[in-house]
Amino acid sequence: MSLLSEFMQKEQQLKQLQAEMDKLQNDDRLKAELQFKAKLEELMREFNKSAADVIGLLDPQGNKPATSKAASASASDGRRKRKLKIYKNPKTGEVVETRGGNQKTLKSWKDEHGSETVESWLVRIEE
Repeated sequence: MSLLSEFMQKEQQLKQLQAEMDKLQNDDRLKAELQFKAKLEELMREFNKSAADVIGLLDPQGNKPATSKAASASASDGRRKRKLKIYKNPKTGEVVETRGGNQKTLKSWKDEHGSETVESWLVRIEE
C-alpha cells in the first residue's frame, strides 16, 4: 500500500471517529453519566474514599453470595463432569471405561495400535 493511500485511509477513519465522537457528545445519556461520575468523584474526595471503598460499601459480598460459592465449589469443583467413554479391544475383548485420555490401559493401546485405531474401538459415550 502506498503511503498516500494509507494516509487517505487513516484520514477517512479519523473523520468517521470524529463523527462518532460528536454524536456521543450530544447524547443526553452520556451527559447524565458524566455528570453522575463527576458528582460521585467529588463526593469521594470530600469523604476521602476510594472506588474500592465505595464498591465495598455498596456490595460488601462482592456480588457473590458467600454460601453458594462454597457450596458450588465443593459440589463440582468449578468444572463440569466429563463424559464416560467405553472402549472395547476387539482382539482381547478387554473393556476400558474412562472419563479422560490419561488412562493407563488406553494409553498402552494407543502406543501399540495407534490413536485412530483405538478411537475406532469406542463402543459408546455416557453422560
